Amino acid sequence: MRNFAYYPGCSGLGTSMEYDKSTRAVCKALGINLMDIEDWSCCGSTPAHTVDHLLSSALSGRNLALAEEMEAEAMITPCPSCLSNLKGTVHRLSDRGFRHKVNNLLEKPVQRTMPVKSVLQILDEEMGGKELAERLPEKPLRGLKVATYYGCIMNRPPEVMQFDDHEHPMAMDRLMQALGAEVLPFPLKVECCGASFGIPRKDVVATLSGRLLDTAQALGAHAMVTACPLCQMNLDLRQGQAASVMGKEFKMPVFYYTQLIGVALGLPQKELGLSKLCVKPSIAFDAMRSNREQEPVSKSAGKKKPETKENS
Repeated sequence: MRNFAYYPGCSGLGTSMEYDKSTRAVCKALGINLMDIEDWSCCGSTPAHTVDHLLSSALSGRNLALAEEMEAEAMITPCPSCLSNLKGTVHRLSDRGFRHKVNNLLEKPVQRTMPVKSVLQILDEEMGGKELAERLPEKPLRGLKVATYYGCIMNRPPEVMQFDDHEHPMAMDRLMQALGAEVLPFPLKVECCGASFGIPRKDVVATLSGRLLDTAQALGAHAMVTACPLCQMNLDLRQGQAASVMGKEFKMPVFYYTQLIGVALGLPQKELGLSKLCVKPSIAFDAMRSNREQEPVSKSAGKKKPETKENS
């Protein structure tokens, strides 16, 4: 079992508890050991770096210094905003003068010795689609059509994030395909959903998120899949607002990719937080089952149809 210093981020203990829960459950099931960073604190989230790069880097630097004291291979986080702050800080700390200023603000100096990665990167690199496919040859998500949505900061800027393609990422695609889902050619996978403008400019978020939902719906997606708490919230919670702007109704389940991996692994609903989704996941799972029932006998014969644990 490999050990990783785990940084859940503030939303992981609040608005995106289901993401944190499903991440922990999936990693445990796959033999990835998440070691909580003791006394971790906020990394600055979305606004800090727009106010002061030094103080923002000190916020992230404190957590990096704590992780460096642990016997772990890397510091990992499920949240793209946290990832962006942490990796951005590591990048800025390559300047010795800047690192000196940051360390003057910290009780424990940060040395830049700990690699920082997303949980998605770890699952893609450590497990990969091939190993998942070998573990689950029955393809538990067969019949489910999904649009994978990465958001605009998971892989950008490429010189800082250093994972996957910044214009056409494929990590989630590979994982979903390994589980049997049909990944649709979603052209807006790195377009912005509006992010934290959901409070000051609901109209902007409704327009941007509406465009994403409309495109996924037009492609015939049963669900959207994301790796970002802000993206998930905007696409799931604000479908009514998006509908008012786009002039059409949306009933599109929006999953965290870890939730769907957990479903494929047969993990119980309480460990995946499916009940916290605003749009009922049963809409997608019913469509998946309907697709299976329409398959030719030659394709479906002999294949196990596992129970899907979702809220109704």
